Amino acid sequence: MGTKQYVALLRGINVGGRNKVPMADLRSTFEADGYQAVRTYINSGNVLFESGAPPDSLEGELEAMLERRFGFPLVVVVRSHLQLRKVVEEAPDGFGAEPETYHSDVIFLKAPLSSRQAMKVVERREGVDQAWPGTGVLYFARLSERRTQSRMSRIVGTPEYARMTIRNWATTTKLLALLDG
Repeated sequence: MGTKQYVALLRGINVGGRNKVPMADLRSTFEADGYQAVRTYINSGNVLFESGAPPDSLEGELEAMLERRFGFPLVVVVRSHLQLRKVVEEAPDGFGAEPETYHSDVIFLKAPLSSRQAMKVVERREGVDQAWPGTGVLYFARLSERRTQSRMSRIVGTPEYARMTIRNWATTTKLLALLDG
């Protein structure tokens, strides 16, 4: 079996001075464990890599590797190149097209959390928030001028939040462009 391209989305690193992970250390950790063509994008834990390992095993293997190396547990959500393309292509019509008007985020879900389950914990404020289920993701948009009134942050206290990691639309599409290379 040949290698495939993936993106690993690490949750909760380099946020508010906690769980500091330098990107150079992150890259070298992946490379030392045999992953190939390793690149990182911005400081929030986006790692592009190639692997011949079975896709179903990657999240667990990466979480164990990173905890050994950095000394704290991390949630890792992995998407293949094709899965990430599908996330972008299946976004609701116009999603992310008006960045001055709406803050648009993709909430990546770690199995077994489904978009149907996740939608149940996403509160929306009328006139501010919009959310749509997708395949392994939720799409969430907040009216920029009223984003302080958004209820998106209320997911943080839910048990489901432990199985989510969020990327803005610009980062999501940039990761796809980097994989498309």
